This record gives sequence, C-alpha cells and structure tokens, in this order.
Amino acid sequence: MSDIIAIAADDLLPLEDFTNSHPLRVDLVYAQEKHPDNMFGCAIYRADARMLCHRKFLPIILDAALLCHAQSGLSFELKDCLRTVEAQEMMRQTDIVKANPHWLEEPNRLLSPPGKGGHPRGMAIDIILLDANGDEVDMGTRFDYLTPDPARNPAARSFRDLPADVLARRQLLEECMMQSAAKHELPLLPLPQEWWDFRFPRDLYDLYAPVQDVQMPPACRMTAA
Repeated sequence: MSDIIAIAADDLLPLEDFTNSHPLRVDLVYAQEKHPDNMFGCAIYRADARMLCHRKFLPIILDAALLCHAQSGLSFELKDCLRTVEAQEMMRQTDIVKANPHWLEEPNRLLSPPGKGGHPRGMAIDIILLDANGDEVDMGTRFDYLTPDPARNPAARSFRDLPADVLARRQLLEECMMQSAAKHELPLLPLPQEWWDFRFPRDLYDLYAPVQDVQMPPACRMTAA
C-alpha cells in the first residue's frame, strides 16, 4: 500500500482570492455564530478563518462557476470547503447533533466522523446558486438541511417531489461541476444525500491524510485549536 500523502499549508488555497476573477462569493457559514444557515448554533471556525481548498480540487470549482454563469447568469456562493478534524469533532459535540444521532448512522449518514470524508482534506465543496442581484435561488431546501426523517430527505439528489424549476437548477449545478471535472480529467462525486455537496471520490481523497489544525501554521487554522 502506498504511503498516505500529507497535506501541507501551501497545498491549501483561500477561495476568497478568486472572488474578483470568477462569478463566485464566499460565505463561511460556520465562522458565524448567528448565521441563519449555521445549524450548530455556535461558531465552529474562527471569526477570521478563510475558506481553504486543496489545489487539486480548486480548478473544478473555478471552471464550473464560469460555466454556470455563462449558461444561466447564476453565480456560485461557497459555504464550506476545508473542515479540519477538530472542526468535525466540535460539530459532533453540539446539542443539535447529540439530539439527532441518526445523522451519524449508516447507510444514510449526514455527518462524517472526524478525519473522514472529503471536507477534512479540502476536497469537498458546498455550493448554492445566486441570481444577478446576489439573492439565493430556490433549490428546494436550504444549504445544510438535515432531514428529521431518514426515510424522506428532500435534500437528496434522488428526491423528485419538487417544482420543475428547482430540479432544473439542481441539474444545472451538478452538470456544470461534472463537466468541469471532466475537463480537468478528474473524478467527482455529487454526494447523493446533499444537492449542494461535491467531492472527490473516496478512493482519491483517502490517498491524503486529513488536516488537523494543530499541525497547521496559525494563520491556516480553522478553529482556535
């Protein structure tokens, strides 16, 4: 078995650096305790944290944003990317997650254990779409909607009981991301249970070690750890 690849600080690039050159905006939800989409009810990230993305994953996002805007006039708003091991553990310890243990259970798990998944490697991105005025368009659910009913998840890509225009926008987002990944000859997994989540598949991201705040320079840390 090949050695696991460590992710260095210079492998992680701030997405804020691309907001002037690409039709995208950064909204780091979990750095804002009072953000309406922060379901955890507390700040998980530092207030001055930046949204970091692995350099191998970044081109997919940037080109998909250009493609989506050219086709529809809609822009990307990026909600989360690198989610360090410490941040994952903080999420699991919040009251809302403890009150919903099914979010942590297979086969339809909605939150990964610390160190698991694409987010702690900067190889997963959460995206919503904005109109020309910078307002969110209807995607059927809010970002980070976690269903109270494991048998019925309106955020899932397979959920079809939605207006046609909503389904069309979900399809647009997915097609732009998949076309961009194909352009760069990289695999991409649209997470089945969350319309907003796109990531490298497991056999690729598992080649890399998850990022821990304690191993990163202070300026690159997501939490205060």
